[in-house]
Amino acid sequence: MAVIQHETTIAEAADRLSKELPGHRVEILQGRLTVTPPADGPHAESLAWLGEQFFAAGARQAGMKYLQAIGLWLPSGPSDRAIPDLSVVDADYRDAHVEKNYYAPHAFRMVLEITSSNWSDDLGTKVDCYAQAGIPVYLVADHRHDEAVLYTDPRGGEYRSRKAFKRGTSVPLPESLGITLELPVDRLLDGDED
Repeated sequence: MAVIQHETTIAEAADRLSKELPGHRVEILQGRLTVTPPADGPHAESLAWLGEQFFAAGARQAGMKYLQAIGLWLPSGPSDRAIPDLSVVDADYRDAHVEKNYYAPHAFRMVLEITSSNWSDDLGTKVDCYAQAGIPVYLVADHRHDEAVLYTDPRGGEYRSRKAFKRGTSVPLPESLGITLELPVDRLLDGDED
């Protein structure tokens, strides 16, 4: 009697892990499966504070929404997908639905990552993936190097501009985003300590 074996695809493995590890972020980056544990308190505080900043800057009136942990479909591989910590998307992002909980990159104006145990992905693999996807603005709150890094101007699969900002300074978001907003590096890294 012949035994028929089913080889699991990376997308099937990711779906299974998502169900088995609630609260974990399961991503496929350049054909590699990654799993990140839930955020700690300061990480979550930074994200909540960022939402307040985008609200105060008039992001909604400018036709944007700012969402935590929304799926981004990536063109870097057949099953590639990411779940950025925070995304600034067009108000009609739902029209860009690809499948499951993932949306096409053209609906994303900006993504932000706050590094944790996966810092090498945020500073390496995701820079490449987001540039290939044409995400106009990528901001990383980099705990490993105690700075914030702003990537802009994606062309030819890479970001043409990379600017690092140290503690005590602020990151001015590009005017092309559609709002005026400067984000203090200390708050990005430490959360809302008020």
